Amino acid sequence: MRRLKVLSALLVLGFGAVVGPGAEALRAQSPAESSRSNADDSNASSAGPATKAGSATKITIARVQYGGGGDWYSDEHALPELLAFVRRHTLLDVAPQAATVKLSTDQVFTYPYLYLTGHGNVRFAPPEVKRLRRYLTGGGFLHIDDNYGLDKSIRRELEKVFPDKKLRLLPDDHPIYSAHFDFPGGLPKIHEHDGQAAQGFGLFSDAGRLMVFYSYESDLGDGWDPASVHDNSEATRRQALRMGTNVLVYAMTR
Repeated sequence: MRRLKVLSALLVLGFGAVVGPGAEALRAQSPAESSRSNADDSNASSAGPATKAGSATKITIARVQYGGGGDWYSDEHALPELLAFVRRHTLLDVAPQAATVKLSTDQVFTYPYLYLTGHGNVRFAPPEVKRLRRYLTGGGFLHIDDNYGLDKSIRRELEKVFPDKKLRLLPDDHPIYSAHFDFPGGLPKIHEHDGQAAQGFGLFSDAGRLMVFYSYESDLGDGWDPASVHDNSEATRRQALRMGTNVLVYAMTR
């Protein structure tokens, strides 16, 4: 029954309209039906050449280039590895490379999924705050992945975007933890950091849609990187790639 629900959701998928330039391109990027794979997924293959951003035939996700001094570009190989894994283990038609986008441009509206990571300070200028709010309330999705040291500044900036909303801890049975692979214990712990438990937080629209997923004290991006970068075990890397797939599948099917 649960599998039928997932397949049905994929078949009836439709994006909320993002108000502003690029809305038509965003709506055109809809994935095909997703399927679970029983194949060995311990190693993700390298991604191929970049696909033009905003292509109507593929879902192109984008990494956010932000100000404030933080390393928005960290784990540079992580997204291509994740996208290669998604292409192998789902039927989502994702472009093999992610784009890079600044919140200061309306180009942001051409991407249904944004990814933000880093170690240091994040700061959004007032026009970026306004544009990000418009993007998210119009149907866009933002995954924030704490790469250690991001928490204080990203919480501050999110309060600027949504002064009336607070990040909420997601329960372990939230659908994002079973969108494609099952994580009955919630967000997996990938990198040690301070030894705190991994936690997934969310910001929700007035209608109850998850607009922002914040993976804290997990560092999924470290697990997406090639195994040689962080000396992660195959089991740890598999957990990270599967959870990253869940986030993308969830965002594209809700």
